[in-house]
Amino acid sequence: MQKAQLAEGLQKAVPGLCLRIDEPMCNHTSFRIGGPADLMILPNSIGELQQALRFLNGQKVPVYIMGNGSNLLVRDGGFRGVIIKLADNFSRIVVEGTKLRAQVGASLAKLASAAWQAGLGGLEFASGIPGTLGGAIAMNAGAYGGEMADVIREVTCCDLEGGLYHFSLEELELGYRTSRVRSQGYVAMEALLQLVPEDQAVIKAKMHELNQRRREKQPLNIPSAGSTFKRPPGYYAGKLIDEAGLRGFTHGRAQVSDLHCGFVVNLGGATAKEVLELIDMVRQRVWEKFRVKLELEVQVIGED
Repeated sequence: MQKAQLAEGLQKAVPGLCLRIDEPMCNHTSFRIGGPADLMILPNSIGELQQALRFLNGQKVPVYIMGNGSNLLVRDGGFRGVIIKLADNFSRIVVEGTKLRAQVGASLAKLASAAWQAGLGGLEFASGIPGTLGGAIAMNAGAYGGEMADVIREVTCCDLEGGLYHFSLEELELGYRTSRVRSQGYVAMEALLQLVPEDQAVIKAKMHELNQRRREKQPLNIPSAGSTFKRPPGYYAGKLIDEAGLRGFTHGRAQVSDLHCGFVVNLGGATAKEVLELIDMVRQRVWEKFRVKLELEVQVIGED
């Protein structure tokens, strides 16, 4: 089915759905890199999302679900299929006593701020993570001794056919940078988080401290997709890369950050090809020097 026909069919199946054709993905990733997606849709409700998934499943169209693109590299040729973006358009947060119920497009910063304003502690670790709740669930995101498994109690998901599921914490199978949502291809839609009453001043002070530490150690002012590699068992990726002599190493307009070697950054105008070639160079050098295999944490999609 041609893009125009697919767009027309989607709008008939889901009246009022926000839809864009040939959408440049460099505008939707923190890397500021990526060719166009054939179609991008931005549903505003669980119902719209389910209807869109049912239609696309019937058309056998490739689908990729994204949040705010903070852990994503799109290749230069773009994505042949439909990108479903769940970010600000899908970000409602409701306080229920000591719990937060939130749609997965809510940013972790917005979620942590809502918890602080409600006098609820437990999400301070997430306040500086540049992602959405959906990505944090899929990856069991964590930092500074905390992780999503500490606070999640239930997640509402659907499959690519639009079927609805409710998973408890145990059923989510959360592990290091993985979950049942990610491994089995479910789409997280909403989550219930259990927090604890805490003084607002204490919460604010902890968030400030952690965010200050992050600013001092990470290249937050340069486009990147966050930590490029997962932590190898028994090692730290950034330390291995540094000891391999790659701090500041540049290929085209892509660079191993000279502030934190675990980050590959876009110096301005970098292509996905340059980033991926640099990643391969880094992995090869670390393997040759330490016999440690670095596994990508960044998600890579699209065509060359």
